[in-house]
This record gives sequence, structure tokens and C-alpha cells, in this order.
Amino acid sequence: MSNTEQAIGKLTFFPLYLFTSMVLVFYTDIKNGLKQVFFIMIRLALSGVFAVCMFFIATVASAQSSYRVQQGDILTIEVLEDPELSRSTVVLPDGNFSFPYAGTLRAGGRTVSQIESSIRGAISSNFANPPTVFVSVQPAEREPEEPEEPEMIKIYMLGEVGTPGLVELEPGSTILHAIAMAGGPSRFAATKRIQLRRTDSRGRQSVSTLNYKAMSQGAGLRQDVILKDGDVILVPERRLFE
Repeated sequence: MSNTEQAIGKLTFFPLYLFTSMVLVFYTDIKNGLKQVFFIMIRLALSGVFAVCMFFIATVASAQSSYRVQQGDILTIEVLEDPELSRSTVVLPDGNFSFPYAGTLRAGGRTVSQIESSIRGAISSNFANPPTVFVSVQPAEREPEEPEEPEMIKIYMLGEVGTPGLVELEPGSTILHAIAMAGGPSRFAATKRIQLRRTDSRGRQSVSTLNYKAMSQGAGLRQDVILKDGDVILVPERRLFE
């Protein structure tokens, strides 16, 4: 093969060689770049987990610092200078607990930091330097308190209503509420002259005449007074041609 043919052969394979080299370089750059992206993602993930953990720890610490200990709670006490003193103890019904070298201490109604200070002061005479005391609290499981039912007021319904007699209403109820709870006025009721009889603390009785018909139609709502315990509502019978 002549020199000319050899030169032509080299020129023929040169573009393929050049293309292959470029592909390898490009692939190497992409591979390195992906590795960097992967490591960055791992760092971000770890930093996010760390941030969440720190937030959780800070939240728990804040809740512990403001919580007021109650009876039945479990206190976990650690004394760094003497691990044998570290223990868990239950707050007694009287709000106290016992601890070595300290005797009986108060915990009920106190915060964790106050209890730590109390223990430290009580046992410090047994150490060359004030000991390092850590206290954590596990609140006792308590049944949720049932909401208190409002104290009812007693109203007495007389006369032409569906069900005369005692009616129990929530505080703040009005005459319209009371008459509705009593079944409403009967067809013989004189709805324009209903009486509200009220006795004050001195035993003096007052009588007010109210227009139920106007109140029920929205024209006399100012007359729909708020009832008090012991009020008597009299719905009289309608007169002839009334």
C-alpha cells in the first residue's frame, strides 16, 4: 500500500475517532455532574431531617418548660455527678414526691425548671459543687373533662298554652322561647295581653303586660325580655269578641 493510500485511510477514520472522543468526554462530564447533583440532594435531605428533628426537640422542650406538673405525672430525674440517684418517681395525690438526700419535695403546680432548682438546692450539701440536675415529665393519662352543662332557670307557664307547668330554660332565654317550649298559645289565648310576673330579691312582685302577637310577628321584639329564674308567664283566656 502506497503512502497516499495510507494517508487516505487515516483521514477516513479520523472523524469517527473524533466523534467517539467527544462522546466519551461528554459522558464523563454528565456522570460527574450527576454525582454532584446526587451528593447535593443527599446533603439537602440530611439537612432537612436535621432541621425537623431540631424543631421537634425545641417544641418538646418548650412544652416541658411551660407545663405545670400535676398529681399522677411521672418525673424522670437525672443527677450527672451521681448516676445512682437518677430515677423515675410518681407525683403523689398531695402534689409531692420523695428523693434521696432531699426528703419530700413539692412538684404539683410547678414547672420542670422549678423542680430542678428545688432538687439541686436540697441535695447540694452532699456535693463539693452544686450538682447538675435534669428533670423531664411524662404527664399522666387523664380522662377528658366533660363540658359543664349550663345551670337552667325555672319558668312557670300558666293559662292558655299547650303544656302549662314548669319549663326549664337556658339562661338568656326570652318569653318567646318559653311559650314555644310550652307548646305555644292555645286557640283560646289572649295573645295581646300576656302577663309576666316577676318577684325581686325583696319579695316585691311586678306585673308586665306584653303583646305576644306583635312579638311573634317581629313588630314588638323590644317586649321580648330576657327571663329570670322564678318568672311566671300567664297567658289569659280570650274574652268574647276579643
